[in-house]
Amino acid sequence: MVQIHSPLLSFFSPNLYRYFFSHGSVKKNPSERFWEIDFLRGIAIFLMIVYHLVFDLNYFDLYTTNLDSPPVLLFLYPISTTFLLLVGISLTVSYSRAQQKLSKQQLRLKFLKRGAGVFGLGLIITLVTWVYPHNGFIVFGVLHCIGLSILLAYPLIRFRNLPLILGVLCIILGVFLRITVVVDFPWLLWLGFVPSHFYTLDYFSLLPWFGVVLIGVFLGNSLYQNNKRKFSLIDHSQFIISRGVCFLGRHSLIIYLLHQLIIVGLLYFIHFVVNGSRIV
Repeated sequence: MVQIHSPLLSFFSPNLYRYFFSHGSVKKNPSERFWEIDFLRGIAIFLMIVYHLVFDLNYFDLYTTNLDSPPVLLFLYPISTTFLLLVGISLTVSYSRAQQKLSKQQLRLKFLKRGAGVFGLGLIITLVTWVYPHNGFIVFGVLHCIGLSILLAYPLIRFRNLPLILGVLCIILGVFLRITVVVDFPWLLWLGFVPSHFYTLDYFSLLPWFGVVLIGVFLGNSLYQNNKRKFSLIDHSQFIISRGVCFLGRHSLIIYLLHQLIIVGLLYFIHFVVNGSRIV
């Protein structure tokens, strides 16, 4: 049986904030940002923390739940989809801002470094998870997918409808592969050909997830042209709840870095206090 879980593990570099957690350059003044993007990212971050709590409880056998059950998957996949849509949207906003300041060659180099950097960090995560916990170590997780998606999406950012068409095709093909195709080799795992008895803690193949990024590129080009919002939106960014959620969205990196450590640390502490022993 193929077992795949996608807990969106913590990321390991401050540079990632610029790469895909923020839209365009990181700005200190929240009023200079598109608050709705921060808000959506903040919601996704909060839901991710909830999922990771359930995942960790299950992983340490403190509370057993079926992570492949429809309710859990219906909770998980919208989180993953939101993150990767925001990757595409943020790419277009970043491209629009950089296009005003950089030459074409500098622009290409910027996104080449960005994609290669994120993919390289994915390789570091592969190495780290191979050392511990080893079982289910990450071969092609969210960082691998995002890094390669940045490289592949860059030539398509300037098109309006082509990313949507290709995105839908990628999703359809990816779902078809997941449902109908099982192989006995790992070489095309990155593309979406899943070997039998494959288990990993985090898996985001290009098919279908690159399609989600491309749809995000289409949405970004449609909704945020020339670094301007192309739709009317009442500014709720100063409401107390909105400010809290946007804060989460603006500080996605530090939350990604710390939340799993905090969750696992609390679970270890509570388990030790209640049972007088460490989590095995």
